[in-house]
Amino acid sequence: MLYRFCKGILTLCCMAVLLCPAMARAGQSVAALDKKEQSIIPIAAYTAKGDTAKLKEALAEGLQNGMTVNEIKEVLVQMYAYTGFPRSLTALNTFLALLDERKAHGINDETGRDATPLPDKADMRKIGTQNQTALIGKPAAGRVYEFAPVIDTFLKEHLFGDIFSRDILTFKERELATVSALASLPAEAQLVSHLNCCLVVGWSAEQLHTFAAVLKDKVGRAEGELAEKCLESVLEKRKQAQ
Repeated sequence: MLYRFCKGILTLCCMAVLLCPAMARAGQSVAALDKKEQSIIPIAAYTAKGDTAKLKEALAEGLQNGMTVNEIKEVLVQMYAYTGFPRSLTALNTFLALLDERKAHGINDETGRDATPLPDKADMRKIGTQNQTALIGKPAAGRVYEFAPVIDTFLKEHLFGDIFSRDILTFKERELATVSALASLPAEAQLVSHLNCCLVVGWSAEQLHTFAAVLKDKVGRAEGELAEKCLESVLEKRKQAQ
């Protein structure tokens, strides 16, 4: 009896030794993104998918997790560059209706600060080029810009100039919103490109694994697995290039 008891205790101890590191890693993974950052993921994803019922839930959770009205609006406005005006406008109207409901129930959400105004004569081409280079880690180049030069103008002057210069969100937050939307469309080639951008602007590999896990949990298995697959590909290529 004593032998069996001691054997059982030893088995439990061995299991604890094996499980504790895994449990610790899981805890670290959840903590890799704070609540506000995690909230951006389903908001951008459901905007891209056009699922207004799920988006409403994600918007309410974002407010509960400390996002201001202006921060959420900024995510929804940015989404038009990646998902189109119809999705962005639908999302903004969904958010407006939610805010009206909450106000009717006596809930006054924090508006938050507005974007810092740029100088009147700001050179948006120059600013946008600088922002784009900072996001990519090098000057943008490719045959597509020679094939359709106007898209290069729109990207530099409008997306990376007008939109990314609005400092309500950081570059990291904007790229998190972007990859959430791209994984949900889906747009795999662009997702790979922007996961690289995420690493350039300061997201760690661990944080991006968490992004994929949150996407899988809150949005869908297919979206999360696509994000994880693309991330593994990006990390492997960067490792080989070292």
